Amino acid sequence: MDATRPPAPAKVVLATRNNGKIKELNALLAGLGVTVVGLAGFPEIGDIPETGATFLDNARLKARAVCRATGLVSLADDSGLCVDALAGAPGVHSARYSGEDATDAANNAKLLAALAHVPEKDRACRFVSVVVAASPDGRELVAEGAWEGRVAAAPSGQGGFGYDPLFFDPAAGRTAAELTAAEKNARSHRGNALRELVARWNDGGSWKREE
Repeated sequence: MDATRPPAPAKVVLATRNNGKIKELNALLAGLGVTVVGLAGFPEIGDIPETGATFLDNARLKARAVCRATGLVSLADDSGLCVDALAGAPGVHSARYSGEDATDAANNAKLLAALAHVPEKDRACRFVSVVVAASPDGRELVAEGAWEGRVAAAPSGQGGFGYDPLFFDPAAGRTAAELTAAEKNARSHRGNALRELVARWNDGGSWKREE
């Protein structure tokens, strides 16, 4: 394959079963002109252990595994909430912060308990997202995004998922769960990472051989 030309797939597999992520990713990837499907269309693919030490590690694990299993360009993100006062926790453990059978409510409750004695001015945090696209020809495209905010004193809002009710965006004056889907996509870590990925998708030089 010409190294200057990136893959031009008819279909891209999103390596997730998270309906919230699938909805967000579909909206943000619409401009690529490809058919986007999730793992629900590939029931033979089981759970992919996220054993990496970083968001990049986990995104690569998922993208590569799904690419091998499907023979299609596969896209995976790993993301989480990093809180300065907690030395970056929950970080890569965001989804399972309260245990293996964690729920959003349990994770949020544990985070609030961990910050119970931390004043508002010291509750700085950021959502971080790393997105990896893996191609069957052995090349990858990596993009990153972040969203700065602070942890609210109590949950607010009914939208979104995960830590959205606790993530307060000072610029918007609302939590992520109080934003519309369009507003969230325009500001979010995942939206920022995917916009970078989409902008670089057709640049063959951005696709690198697997490390």
